[in-house]
Amino acid sequence: MLTTNPPVSTILIADPNLKLPRTYQWNVALEQFIGSNQSLSVTYVGAIGRDLLRVTNLVGLNPNFQFVGLTDNSATSDYHALQVQLQRRLSRGLQALASYSWSHSIDIASTDATSTNLNTPGQIANPKVDRGNSDFDIRHSFTAGVTYDLPSLGSQKFVKAVLNDWSLDTIMFARTAPPVDVVGAISFAGGTQLAPRPNLISGVPLEIYGSRFPGGKILNRAAFSAAPAGQQGSLGRNVLRGFGAWQADVAVQRRFRLTENVGLRFRAEFFNIFNHPNFGSPVNTITSPLFGTSTQTLANSLGSGGANGGLNPLYQIGGPRSIQFGLKLQF
Repeated sequence: MLTTNPPVSTILIADPNLKLPRTYQWNVALEQFIGSNQSLSVTYVGAIGRDLLRVTNLVGLNPNFQFVGLTDNSATSDYHALQVQLQRRLSRGLQALASYSWSHSIDIASTDATSTNLNTPGQIANPKVDRGNSDFDIRHSFTAGVTYDLPSLGSQKFVKAVLNDWSLDTIMFARTAPPVDVVGAISFAGGTQLAPRPNLISGVPLEIYGSRFPGGKILNRAAFSAAPAGQQGSLGRNVLRGFGAWQADVAVQRRFRLTENVGLRFRAEFFNIFNHPNFGSPVNTITSPLFGTSTQTLANSLGSGGANGGLNPLYQIGGPRSIQFGLKLQF
């Protein structure tokens, strides 16, 4: 039986003065040609978001309202980046594109769908408590792609049939670590999951390094203590970092002319050719026995398709070395 009479275990409300969020973007770019085939561009990119949506969870407000989720416009975001790009047009069989970004993204809420922000009755959380690195903040990122048509190695019929018409494609990717938001014991109020950040114990290292740990480090559980029930701890949001990542993918292909209008293309692709291990972010809940440890590869942590999103872990960034071959008939 439905009723509008208290007590109400869970209620979601919006600020009566809720406004449409605003975003401002700007950029300045310089471009210089280097010779006749290369160009270099340097760009500053800025963006700010104002009046963004944010959820504040109020726990135990009074006996009639045990859990209140308040949506308002208290979130903001700021993004600044230096972007450098080097491009070479196809010339003498070589084509390349390399990009580097040095950026910083800061916000109060990276999504309006969920929030770890909560407070006890009589306290409305100060938005500045949650201001920190964005969930997706990556300081340094580099990508490069190169395509090279290998030169002809001979004119004899047998040599041409075996060694000519090959090309090489290479993609390189490297980035620094994303943030990790350490949270305390998971609790429930009115059927809603809450995860407050813990208090920080001064003088204790936040990370422990060693070759025995996946990725070379773990987060130090001894550096944190549980916050009082219903409150955020002193540890800032997204203060710590997980693991950086890099890998190189290589492909070689050969084109065979069967007739004037029909051709066959063979391609061999090597993903993460150096089999470099990349790790997903460590477990961020301090009450977990696996806290601070990465338990899966980066590819698996990004999802495996279907309802979880992501691609097949074999061919996604951060997976183990994998090889595939393909034939394409062109006519």
